[in-house]
Amino acid sequence: MPDGYRDGNLPYAIRAYDADTLRAALRKMYLIRKFEEGAENSYTRGLIHGTMHLSIGQEASAVASCMALSDDDKITSTHRGHGHCVAKGADLGRMFAEFFGKETGYCRGRGGSMHIADPTKGNLGANGIVGGGLPIAVGAALSAKRLGTGAVTVCFFGDGANNEGAFHEALNMAAVWKLPVVFVCENNKYGMSTSTERSTAVKNIAERAAAYAMPGVTVDGNDFSAVAEAVDAAVARARAGDGPSLVENVTYRWRGHSKSDRNRYRTKEEIADWMARDPIPAFARLLVDHGVLTDADVADIEAETEQVIADAIAFAADSADPDPADVARDVYNPAAA
Repeated sequence: MPDGYRDGNLPYAIRAYDADTLRAALRKMYLIRKFEEGAENSYTRGLIHGTMHLSIGQEASAVASCMALSDDDKITSTHRGHGHCVAKGADLGRMFAEFFGKETGYCRGRGGSMHIADPTKGNLGANGIVGGGLPIAVGAALSAKRLGTGAVTVCFFGDGANNEGAFHEALNMAAVWKLPVVFVCENNKYGMSTSTERSTAVKNIAERAAAYAMPGVTVDGNDFSAVAEAVDAAVARARAGDGPSLVENVTYRWRGHSKSDRNRYRTKEEIADWMARDPIPAFARLLVDHGVLTDADVADIEAETEQVIADAIAFAADSADPDPADVARDVYNPAAA
C-alpha cells in the first residue's frame, strides 16, 4: 500500500469492494474496450452493416455505475449502449451475433447495434431515440415501487438528452412519486457535433436536479472510484425509498458520434488530451498500487479478454442467418390477436 494512505482516506473502490469484485470490474472494462474495437474492426471488414456508436473511453462510467446492481435491478440504455450491456453481464457472443444479423443474436438479428436488450440481466434495452430511455426507466421504477420488489432502475442517457422534454418530464414525475431510479448522465461533451457549451445553459448538468428536488452530483466519469461512490450512494438512497438522484459522469468518446462522423468539430489536441486520461490503465494502476492486483495480473486479464472477444466474433460468424420465412414472426398482427 502506498505511503500516506490510512483506512479513513483510501479510495472508495478499495474500501467498498473485495479483490474478486474489483478484478471482475477491471475485466468488464477491458471487455467493453475490446468489444468496441472488435465491432469497429468487423465493420471495417464489411462483416457488420448499418452504423454503430462506440463508447471507447467511457468504460469506467458504464461499469462503475452498475456496481451496486443485481440482475433484479434494471437499466435503460442509449444508442451508445454496448458498454452498458456488457457491464450488466451480457453474453458477448449473442451481442456480436446481433451485430452480424444472426438468429443467435439477442433480438434474433432484427435489432442490431442500437436495440440490444437482455431482460434476464435486467437490461431493458438500448434505444435509438435520444432521451427515449428516460420515460421507460420511470415506468420500470414505478412498477418496482407498486409491486414492492425493492429493485432500482439506473437510467443512462447522454448530455444531448438533457435538453429533451422527456428528461424534464421523467425527472419531475420520478421526484413527485419518489421512485427508485438513478438518472446517470454520461456527459461526453458533445451531442453529435454540438458541444455542451453551445447547447446547455448550466455549466454542470447535475445542477438541473435542484429544479426537481433531488440530489445532483457531477463527478469525473473516467475515475472508476468516483463514479462508483456517487452511483452507489444514489442506488442506496433509491432502495431505501428516498427517491431519485441525478449523477453526471463527465467523460469523453474517443471516436466520432457514429461511423459516418469525420470528427471535424474537435481538435486532435483535444482528443489526445482525453485519451491520456484513459480510464482503464488508471483503474488498473489504482488496483496495483493498493495491492489488489499485480502488473502480471493486469496483463493476464487483458490477454484473456482478447481471447473472449475473438471467440465471440467466431461464434457470431458461424451462427445461422435468420430464415426469410420467419420475417413476420415477431411482428404484432392485430388480426391474429
